[in-house]
Amino acid sequence: MARLLVTGGAGFIGSNFAHFVVNHTDHTVIVLDKLTYAGNRASLAGLPDDRVQFVHGDISNGQLVDDLMSSADAVVHYAAESHNDNSLDDPRPFLRTNLVGTFTLLEAARRHGTRFHHISTDEVYGDLKLGDPHRFTEETPYNPSSPYSATKAGSDLLVRAWVRSFGVPATISNCSNNYGPYQHVEKFIPRQITNVLRGLRPKLYGQGRNVRDWIHADDHSSAVLAILDSGRIGETYLIGADGEKDNKTVVELILTIMGQPADAYDHVTDRAGHDLRYAINPSKLREELGWQPRYRDFEDGLTATIAWYQDNEEWWAPTKDATEAFYARLGQ
Repeated sequence: MARLLVTGGAGFIGSNFAHFVVNHTDHTVIVLDKLTYAGNRASLAGLPDDRVQFVHGDISNGQLVDDLMSSADAVVHYAAESHNDNSLDDPRPFLRTNLVGTFTLLEAARRHGTRFHHISTDEVYGDLKLGDPHRFTEETPYNPSSPYSATKAGSDLLVRAWVRSFGVPATISNCSNNYGPYQHVEKFIPRQITNVLRGLRPKLYGQGRNVRDWIHADDHSSAVLAILDSGRIGETYLIGADGEKDNKTVVELILTIMGQPADAYDHVTDRAGHDLRYAINPSKLREELGWQPRYRDFEDGLTATIAWYQDNEEWWAPTKDATEAFYARLGQ
């Protein structure tokens, strides 16, 4: 049994990780979350108090981080500002959380000799051309295209430097686009699902040709645990589930699963700097650690996700109207 400090554990993939740890291990979890708009205490509802402790705080608070790190066996660092559109509007919170926050955690891990796993994104690599047979690997050069992805690239480099310079026992994972329960309705898949549930037409940026490599949050969680348990210190592992789909296909599949005409959606103006394609090669993770995803069929994972949003309107409804009002102002 280990005591895990999970930063950003009330956010989307962090809360899914907390649920996964409780359901599949004997570990206990300390969730540290600032509860920005993307964090939600309700995402931790039902987790046992003797296994999960919640702490409301900022990862940039050095004293708080040090106190929590002193009693943790490992830290899994999910906390991040992560919305591309928001980073284009105001990059400053992204620098504070993604760079200063990561630095603060690394310094605490350095003082206490704590095992550190850093969660990152495939967006640090930029994008690939449509139709390109290549996929991102651990050796792909960084080429971020937004303030969000630039700050995540910077946080990755901080982790690597603290491993090499100070011997912090750290690993990094860069994952493809997650989907699943507890994802904020501003994000692509839950926005379309909840639009259909509200009788609204889904929205598609541009022609919907942009490709994402989708992975269910449970599969991401199982991969993180595998790296935490068996990953080699100083190494980076790419987490993916061979889920490449263009946005048009995803919207049409959501509509079809939900019993609607596949073309019952509207096109809106494309996002500035919208990356064309992400695609991950997870061979290193699978060959070294023997990891395999549960949801190998994207449609199976999407069907399960739709069912969760259908059954949990009380979780997503409080933020839906404000989210749609925001996008309406942008014409999206």
